[in-house]
Amino acid sequence: MAVGEEARTTVADKVKSIAEAVESVPDGAHIALGGFAIARNPIAFVHELIRKQKKNLTISQAVMGMDTDLLVGAGLVKKLIVGGGSLDRFGSVHCVNRARETGSVISINTSSLSITFGYLAGALGISFIPIKSMMESEMLEILEKQEPDYLKMGACPFTGEKYVMLRALTPDIALIHVPIADRKGNCWINGPQWENEEAAKAARRVIVITEELVPTEFIQRCPERTIIPGHRVEMVVHQSHGAHPTSVFGSYDFDAKHLQLYVKHSRSPETMKEYLDKYVFGTRDFWEYLDMVGGAKMLDEIKAEAIWGY
Repeated sequence: MAVGEEARTTVADKVKSIAEAVESVPDGAHIALGGFAIARNPIAFVHELIRKQKKNLTISQAVMGMDTDLLVGAGLVKKLIVGGGSLDRFGSVHCVNRARETGSVISINTSSLSITFGYLAGALGISFIPIKSMMESEMLEILEKQEPDYLKMGACPFTGEKYVMLRALTPDIALIHVPIADRKGNCWINGPQWENEEAAKAARRVIVITEELVPTEFIQRCPERTIIPGHRVEMVVHQSHGAHPTSVFGSYDFDAKHLQLYVKHSRSPETMKEYLDKYVFGTRDFWEYLDMVGGAKMLDEIKAEAIWGY
């Protein structure tokens, strides 16, 4: 090894434990979550946020799912900026809906595309971005009245054409679960990417949770597949099956039985507390949680088929 090479390798190694990464998240942080309904949710990280009781969070997400519902159900979310969401075929995000009805969270309900454009503006370093997707919609009318700091109507200085002027989204942290990353933070995402690339470029900090931790030489074989480059990433957490019970394309399917159990518990504050007490506070870490929900047998049953990836 050449002189100085060992030091360079150490500096580039961004791998941390979940506990270390969560400890770096301050109360009141704006977190962009990279999951989508019941796909690629950073559940392991969310569990640790709940154990550490990180409070007064702002969560932004194009299509929210179980990750957001868990955080709201645990009482840690102050504000939501979301473009809709559900638990897909398993039902609604009951904790989120209940919090909206009771007014316990501030909720900016917009479109998935506008969330993505907001991140794009943040990634480009501009304070707003013009869009047309919400023109003449009831959503625009409501947001203009309730959240005038989120968007405004304006005119093009060249043509006079009307646009929605959407404020940039610049999260404090983008939290994204990926199937493959190296120790420097270079990430591949198999299957749908959603708004993950824009969120990672807009955020001040990026933390990724990866299924597989591979050598950088593996990433370099196909550099065009790198969706999130290492220079954007502050920390890498290696947690196999860290999105359970949601799915990761090419790795494993969703766990239908556990999602059904979760939905049943999320229908009321009392049963939601029972769920959190057993599956989050009642486990020391995510490995213990995986053992509790079925262990190796369950993980083998939901493993993706090698050829097709489902």
